[in-house]
Amino acid sequence: MCGIFGIFSANNVNCKELNLLAHHARQRGSDSSGLIALGETAYQVYRADYDINRLLRNKKGLLSRVIAGHSRLITNGQQDNQPVVRDGIAVIHNGIIVNEEEIWTHVDVERTLQIDSEAIIAVALQHLSGGGDLNALPSEILSKCRGTISCALMIPRLGKVCLFSNNGSLYLGSIGSTKYFSSERYPLEMLGCSSIEQVWADGIVLDIPSSEVIKVRDDQRRTGDLIPAFKNVADEERMLQYHKHDLRRCTKCLLPETMPYISFDEEGVCNYCNNYRPRNNPKPKSELFDLVEPYRRENGPDCIVPFSGGRDSCWGLHLIVNELKMKPITYTYDWGMVTDLGRRNISRMCAELGVENIIVADDITKKRHNIAMNLRAWLKSPHLGMISILTAGDKHFFRHVETVKKQTGIQLNLWGVNPLEVTHFKAGFLGVPPDFEEKRVYMHGISKQLNYQWLRLKAMIKSPGYFNRSLWDTISGEYYRSFTEKKDYYHIFDYWRWDEKTCDDALKIYDWELAPDTSTTWRIGDGTAAFYNYLYYTVAGFTEHDTFRSNQIREGQITRKEALALVEDENRPRYQNIRWYLDSLGMDYKEVIGVVNSIPKMYQ
Repeated sequence: MCGIFGIFSANNVNCKELNLLAHHARQRGSDSSGLIALGETAYQVYRADYDINRLLRNKKGLLSRVIAGHSRLITNGQQDNQPVVRDGIAVIHNGIIVNEEEIWTHVDVERTLQIDSEAIIAVALQHLSGGGDLNALPSEILSKCRGTISCALMIPRLGKVCLFSNNGSLYLGSIGSTKYFSSERYPLEMLGCSSIEQVWADGIVLDIPSSEVIKVRDDQRRTGDLIPAFKNVADEERMLQYHKHDLRRCTKCLLPETMPYISFDEEGVCNYCNNYRPRNNPKPKSELFDLVEPYRRENGPDCIVPFSGGRDSCWGLHLIVNELKMKPITYTYDWGMVTDLGRRNISRMCAELGVENIIVADDITKKRHNIAMNLRAWLKSPHLGMISILTAGDKHFFRHVETVKKQTGIQLNLWGVNPLEVTHFKAGFLGVPPDFEEKRVYMHGISKQLNYQWLRLKAMIKSPGYFNRSLWDTISGEYYRSFTEKKDYYHIFDYWRWDEKTCDDALKIYDWELAPDTSTTWRIGDGTAAFYNYLYYTVAGFTEHDTFRSNQIREGQITRKEALALVEDENRPRYQNIRWYLDSLGMDYKEVIGVVNSIPKMYQ
């Protein structure tokens, strides 16, 4: 996934305009970058394993009438970069092709690269060599390739460039005779383009100067893999402990005696059950239809949908498009812990529903370094109440909702938050008693947050390594989540009853991908969940699966017997995900798991 952009002009491209387009594309990812520009005798491709701003500085004074480029968030294909070039065709692609292996079995073109985008060129080569019409090329490519595809396909020998998209994440504008394209409308508006149009599957073919030659220059600087290759080491997997604990549990739900602030009545029912108020009791859907009516637009998108690619946000998007009949733009915040599985499911959903996806990608390397510093501090003084600091970096998700609203001019945002994802124990281990009256998944209120931060500070003092350069990122992210005023937003599951079977059945329509190392569909695109659940289970004997299934029992969705069988499987350690997590952070697997396994247990 990346931001793509370009300028086609009769004269040399204006550097300020180019820099503006490139800078905005960088918002979607800065892991690597690339340019293709018309030189005196040939098209020249520049590819680098660093961000687009640096590449443009290195190419200062680059003069050309035709320039296109990208700023990339690395997904499929770690070693190959864009623009992808072969057989006289160059492609710049924003998205993920989820069926690339299948495509290569149906084309008479040999695969030479790892990157998924090469499949686009393969389909193009086969189509054109068979005498296919250039204007029909976008439709041919999109009929073969599944997943999000927003693309600039340049064929210099024909003097043509094809722009096309199957989810609308591509815009074309003009100033006089000069044409500009970008992954989003906003930078074209900043340039003052007129006649901005959204590019779709039928595509747009533009003329460019012809040339028989495309030259390529690569500048590889990265020393580590942003997407670690999975390694299955049997000795490592055997280190993961999974004991069946003989804990006293509530006779109604699953919560064990190690749950913070738990107590049992004479019948063995816990205080969490006795104080539970149904949360999955939606209001009439007609109310939501009335609430969103003022936001509807006759033309163009009318709402923002925060979109993680997880189970619930995907089902929420399905309902928003098919039931609520809104025209959304999805927004994804990538902080370095979104797995490729999550990204592929984002690609599937947005492509099938024809929904634009705006990505705001943070500095992945920096974010992961922050997590690693906090994990090292945690390992020196293990404290279950401090585990949440490992996920604090994702809270800027809430800040950038406002960024996207500002850039798109759309006020309404619709959230797909599961009402049963209440995990009192995470703050409970820090010393925060459960608030049974809290109506939201996240803890709100100034006094609550100040108390929470005070308790966290006392825990941090026991391990000074927490006082590192990630501190401001943590505090500011939680400020945006808990303190800033939220306007023009609604929760889709306040009006639609959340039901796991209905949700899972709906996602099968989109060939939604499951994880290979667990049976659950919950949090499988989250790179952090398997590790922190292993911590909770190893030390306290339960995970967030126990609390989630307990809420389902209280809501009458499943029986206690069914829930016990589910968590027995769901609480098993997920070696693949845990290994990916620690590799991403540059942590030694055996060292970390060894420390975790040696932590004193809360049970006998």
